[in-house]
Order: sequence, then structure tokens, then C-alpha cells
Amino acid sequence: MNIVDSCGWLEFFGDGSGAEFYAPALEQVELLIVPTVCLYEVFRVVMRQRGEDAAIEAVATMRQGMVAELDDSTALTAARLGHTLKLPMADSIILATAQIHEAAIWTQDSHFAGLKGVNYREAG
Repeated sequence: MNIVDSCGWLEFFGDGSGAEFYAPALEQVELLIVPTVCLYEVFRVVMRQRGEDAAIEAVATMRQGMVAELDDSTALTAARLGHTLKLPMADSIILATAQIHEAAIWTQDSHFAGLKGVNYREAG
């Protein structure tokens, strides 16, 4: 199972320099977990940059994976991880979702660098 962090989706949709890094995770849609917080972040950025129609298309692509809702158990796990690892809320939710679903995280976000189960690529 794989989770592509919001920054990865944005690289993919924007055909950024890091888009190729995310291809192995994105090409295996049957193994893709999409936390709802990623839907939020990507929709918001794409809508701001390219308009609501483009944002709706982006989210439709993301929904091809299995959307993982933020339930009470995930929220509490995320809070514990955020406290322990000093992570921002969204990153804590993504990490908790990955742990619950035994998924690898694909990201350029330095908050995840060095964490177990993370495929990290330095941004740039």
C-alpha cells in the first residue's frame, strides 16, 4: 500500500520536476490510499492556481485510490504522533493513516525525512 503526500500529487498534476519520483506509487492505483486531508490540500491549491474545474478533475483522479476517512481512531493516533514527533496536523494525519493501513509514504516534505516507511525525495 502507498500514500502519496499532497506535495507529490501537486508535483504530478503540475508536471513538476519530481513527478517521475511518484510514478511507481501512482501507477498502482489498486494499492493507493488517499487520506481525506490530501484531498483537502490538493483541492485548495489547485483551485487557487488553476480554478475549480481543474481542482475537481484533480480530486476525481485522486479518488481512483481508496479514500481513507479521518475517523476518531486515526485522529487520536495522529495527535499522539504529532505530539511525539513534533509534526504539523496534516502530516500527523498522513503518517497515522499510513501506519494504520501499513502503507509507505511518498513525499518531498522534509517533516517525513528519516521516518520508517517513508520514500523521501528532497524538493528541488
